[in-house]
Amino acid sequence: MKKSDFHYELPLELIAQEPLPERSGSRMLVLPPGQAPPVDARIRQLGDWLRPGDLLVFNDTRVIPARLFGQKDTGGRVEILVERLLPGNRARAQLGASKPPKPGARIAIDAGGSAVVLAREGGFYDLQFEVGAALESWLLEAGRLPLPPYIRREPGRDDAERYQTVFAREAGAVAAPTAGLHFDEPLLADLRARGIGFGHVTLHVGAGTFQPVRSEDLHQHAMHSEWLNVGAALVSQVRRTREAGGRVVAVGTTVVRALESATVDGELHPFSGETSIFIFPGYRIGSVDALLTNFHLPESTLLMLVSAFAGRERILAAYTHAVRERYRFFSYGDAMLLLGDAFD
Repeated sequence: MKKSDFHYELPLELIAQEPLPERSGSRMLVLPPGQAPPVDARIRQLGDWLRPGDLLVFNDTRVIPARLFGQKDTGGRVEILVERLLPGNRARAQLGASKPPKPGARIAIDAGGSAVVLAREGGFYDLQFEVGAALESWLLEAGRLPLPPYIRREPGRDDAERYQTVFAREAGAVAAPTAGLHFDEPLLADLRARGIGFGHVTLHVGAGTFQPVRSEDLHQHAMHSEWLNVGAALVSQVRRTREAGGRVVAVGTTVVRALESATVDGELHPFSGETSIFIFPGYRIGSVDALLTNFHLPESTLLMLVSAFAGRERILAAYTHAVRERYRFFSYGDAMLLLGDAFD
């Protein structure tokens, strides 16, 4: 399996630059079980494709304002993208600079305070922040929202709310779990009234989610690491759902990564820690029966994951349909609902 096997042509004007006025106003392309053709629907119709007793699993991570700007002692400008909060006001980050700073270098941050480079590992730097407050709370005031690189504008006032799910609780992500952005209170109330259950995992989405696959041979690609937590309560919900004949529906690829990382010998277990799992065709996903997801970048690891679930040729055919029908792509774009064989 090669990286180029996951290429498709996407007109730039289909990359959504703004959220819709209503979260649940998005379109939804449904891939039924088997080889049935795709169905054009709306996210508000999600409940029509589910049944009482099904379980929707959401990622409750919260995006932090992780982008900062500063200046090296030498005068060069630096962009900081915090990847991971660490104990003691330290953080792992990506740095954008004309010349990479060396360990010991100090960066004066435009918003106040400074950061000292402790070490570099690959494309990431460990920084010690000197900001006179707890780093997480300081970032809420000093940081900027890290919109994805394909959104070609500066964050606006509405993004602080709209690039965050309504159920976000656990701070630590630098990118939103975008399938969850489609849910608002009216849609959640409709699903609840239909007897659909809700469960939550936490996976802090890192900046590595936007890193391209650089190796043509997928077996040589090293996946970025992300922190996750699958709690005992969610494990019990999944077990009860399956015992009652219900289906587990992942809201987003991050939920699939979390559940697969917590699955051992076909059984889901509580798990808290790091995952660098790389899911592409040839990998059998067994933790979920359906997947709600956005449309993903060409040749991306996320496109490879959904292809592992529904088949590469079928996914690429669906993307061709979505382009032809002018669906909106990526983080602020429309959704796909992939229904597995269990939905026959």
